[in-house]
Amino acid sequence: MENEKNKLKLKHKIGYGLGDAGGVMTFALMSSTFSMYCTDALGISPGTIAILLLIWNIWDFINDPLMGAYIDRAYARNSDPKGKFRPWILKSAPLLCVSFIALWSVPSLFEGLARLCLLFGLKIIYEGSYTMFNIPMGSLLSAMADNDEDRAALSSARGVGSAGATLISLFIMPLFLKKYGESNAVGYAIGAAVCAFIGLAMCMAHYFMTEERIDTGTGSKGSDNIRLTDILEVVKVNRPFVALCVHGLFICMMQYVGNTLNNYMYADVLGDISIAAYGTLLSAPAMIIIFITGPMIAKRIGLERLIRYGLLISCILYVALYGALMLFNVNPWVYAVCSNTAMGFAFISIYMQWGLVGEAIDYNEMITGKRTEGSIYGTFNLSRRVGQTIGNSAAMLLLGLVGYNGALAAQSAATVSGIKTLCVLLPGILVLGSWASFKFLWNMDEEMRAKVDAYKASRKG
Repeated sequence: MENEKNKLKLKHKIGYGLGDAGGVMTFALMSSTFSMYCTDALGISPGTIAILLLIWNIWDFINDPLMGAYIDRAYARNSDPKGKFRPWILKSAPLLCVSFIALWSVPSLFEGLARLCLLFGLKIIYEGSYTMFNIPMGSLLSAMADNDEDRAALSSARGVGSAGATLISLFIMPLFLKKYGESNAVGYAIGAAVCAFIGLAMCMAHYFMTEERIDTGTGSKGSDNIRLTDILEVVKVNRPFVALCVHGLFICMMQYVGNTLNNYMYADVLGDISIAAYGTLLSAPAMIIIFITGPMIAKRIGLERLIRYGLLISCILYVALYGALMLFNVNPWVYAVCSNTAMGFAFISIYMQWGLVGEAIDYNEMITGKRTEGSIYGTFNLSRRVGQTIGNSAAMLLLGLVGYNGALAAQSAATVSGIKTLCVLLPGILVLGSWASFKFLWNMDEEMRAKVDAYKASRKG
């Protein structure tokens, strides 16, 4: 009866997947369209945007681990009967929606320095709201599942939700840009509002369909003495966690270089930005197959090995596509399918990595006696933020270096060649760095997993 009571229900899986979907409905546009909104609709130079992105993300470097540590400390001192993570989700979801809509509409109503100041401030508010939502939402996995099978199921559900929301948002926005024009702020504002309200509905469904089923452990040894500096000890002794952070750095650099420049590729190289919307839909069947078979494959070969194989295949596809682009005139639809497939294999690691974060949390509790999901998830998120910052800023700096000028009707041949290199070859190289983190740093073998399982069993006993 106890096993039946603790069994993960379909409602829990769907609800957890809707959490990442709700956040991604807005976040996907930040990585894919925000830079074009700034350069083409607001008239800000790529160099200025690169600097602003760097400044914005410096706050996130501090924000993510502090938020995670604060959640841990607050719950250790005063346990909320409603749970450790879900109350934060309820508070942050409306803020996320409102701040996102304001970011994509208010700056266009002003000019000059006032526009820059509003853009800067609203971006800070949005990112703070997203952190307040995303850290507890991600940490919630460890409070819903304590075995590999359930963690893989929730990771897959999160992946489906994230991929589905990405497809929806990246389908919606290009259609409005096609209708109103890439230099018209109205299209960006309407597309952002539609995505924000859909995201809010998903976030609220996530809150009501999930529950914290597992004791997150105010009773763990030392939990009443959680300190903000504990994460420094984690970095020193937790090698799986370090591997995940290196992976997060590289995979987010890949993701943000590709997403930041993707619209420039379709608009300035391939000649039709609307293909970006339909291209993601064409790759959807392959992604669905990956998500359906992912947990089954992970059960046979292991979650880490599944991720590593996906990264290697992605690297090969990116390099092959780059070679084709430099030698031939590749059909835009062929490019759309191939590039999205390459990214899809890389994204196996993004969608399935959360189960490995759970392993790192369990391993850390075994060696330190403290269960600090918030701190570990927050610091892992920090590594991803660093990757996002480098990817965002470097993409815009490199775009300027290859000669991009948003005021030109057509870019030069050298600029077109540079965009191809930045959008295809560079992501392939960065994916290889992520693969190396699992190949050479990850050390959770069967013997170590058995020790962790024995420790967990002793705690329950």
